[in-house]
Amino acid sequence: MPRLADKRLGPMIFWSIAIAVTAITCAALFYAAAGRTVNAAKPEMADPDEHFRLLLRGIELDEQSGKLDASQALAAKGELARELLKSRGESTARKSADLGRAPIAAGLAAVAAISLGLYAVIGRPDLPTQPLAERPELVAQAMDLDDAITRIEARLAEAPDDVRGWQVIAPAYVEQGRYAEAANAYRRVIALSGPSAELLTDLAETLLLEAGDAGSDEAMQLLRQAADLDPAHGRSRLYLAAELMRAEQYDEAARYWQQAIDLSVGDEAWLPAARQGLAVAQNDGVDSSAAEQAAMIQGMVSSLSERLYADGGTVEEWTQLVRSYLVLNDRAGAQQAFDAAVAAYPAAFDRGELDTLALAAGLTLNGDRP
Repeated sequence: MPRLADKRLGPMIFWSIAIAVTAITCAALFYAAAGRTVNAAKPEMADPDEHFRLLLRGIELDEQSGKLDASQALAAKGELARELLKSRGESTARKSADLGRAPIAAGLAAVAAISLGLYAVIGRPDLPTQPLAERPELVAQAMDLDDAITRIEARLAEAPDDVRGWQVIAPAYVEQGRYAEAANAYRRVIALSGPSAELLTDLAETLLLEAGDAGSDEAMQLLRQAADLDPAHGRSRLYLAAELMRAEQYDEAARYWQQAIDLSVGDEAWLPAARQGLAVAQNDGVDSSAAEQAAMIQGMVSSLSERLYADGGTVEEWTQLVRSYLVLNDRAGAQQAFDAAVAAYPAAFDRGELDTLALAAGLTLNGDRP
């Protein structure tokens, strides 16, 4: 019970301090922006122009009594008018300053409200304090990979149940090719936080990378477990389909290819490969599209070959024929076509591109063998 009370009391104390500090800060800023006047004068008269009316009346009386002549009275009235305009300008400025305080106050209130609101959404005052230098995700960002791993390993040696540390270090081990250690790290994450389809797939992926072409029975079990755990998890199904293709279990592979395709939204980068994998699996491992493409190329090459041997052609067409035989990995046909081209164009300077292609592929002039 005391620990529960402490946990509840901690956030309450935090929020009380945060609100108090915010209020004090806003008050200080508002006071600084208010523009206080030092040694202020007495309160203004009800009619601020009454003083100038009395002075004007005095000038007129002096002019009537002869104390001031007409020019002197006019000059005095002009000076009085300038003082009146100056006074009104200062009064307007004071009113503008007073009006400006309202937006300032509103702005400070808005800042306080937004700040406290944002922290209420993303803040976690209930979490225990942790020095920045010990937070594993920040350690990994602030230094190179080797140093980061060393620091996190030291941290995990002191706190082996720090799930965040294991989550950070596992993919770092994969990046370095340390698959056995990465697998151990993923197992620690699963033990501490519980299994999920994503974590099981991460562990299976690491085991497959470690096993290479040999495959991994444990990885297959983990992938099946991930697929059963989350019916909407596509990555586990893609791995299952690919591994089942390698094992020549085409019926089951086709089922997982289809499930992954059904889960897609239509613009995934892996989708064309998945569709091709499904077609191959449904054809018992034979890539019909590749076979059809090879047959089409073979037909085109045969047609070109028959025409060139019968009627001859340009050196560019002979070059195309040699290149096509090389693509089909028919070295005998390529050599025969090169010999025929040399016979048709005996001058070497006519066969620049053709000779370059043939010699780079290991063909010999006139079929001579070294």
